[in-house]
Amino acid sequence: MELILWRHAEAEPHKPDQLADQLRVLTAKGARHASRVGAWLDRQLPAQCRILASPATRCVQTAEALGRKFQTVDALNTDSTPQAILEACGWPDARLPVVVVGHNPLLGQVASLIFCGAPHEWKIRKASVFWIAHKGEQDPAPFVRLAVGPDMVGKLR
Repeated sequence: MELILWRHAEAEPHKPDQLADQLRVLTAKGARHASRVGAWLDRQLPAQCRILASPATRCVQTAEALGRKFQTVDALNTDSTPQAILEACGWPDARLPVVVVGHNPLLGQVASLIFCGAPHEWKIRKASVFWIAHKGEQDPAPFVRLAVGPDMVGKLR
């Protein structure tokens, strides 16, 4: 299985109201970064993959930049857990690659749970991709295939 963790791009400043937090939109810079990373990801991903996004507006806008069909999943929202996110994407047994568009610190906790067995506060920068692969029984140890931010995506071929 391949699990691609994609943190949402830069959004408007946080407001204390939970509903307002869900409705925050990407800034102009965030939209540019989402577009750049989305175009790059689209070239890297196979035609058949699942794309899951948090229902928060900033995650939906980031996922839209990929230009593919995606599904919003409540288990990816800010009040979720790393375990719930892994269950939602079918780690480690899903047959298709899964892109998860979500939030920090949750995505960092998902990555650390996979590699360390416990959720830790690993930071994934805004609009960055943390690509994890798992070959299954033939090679049970997961590995980092790629970790890249929007500033480097344009330099990758």
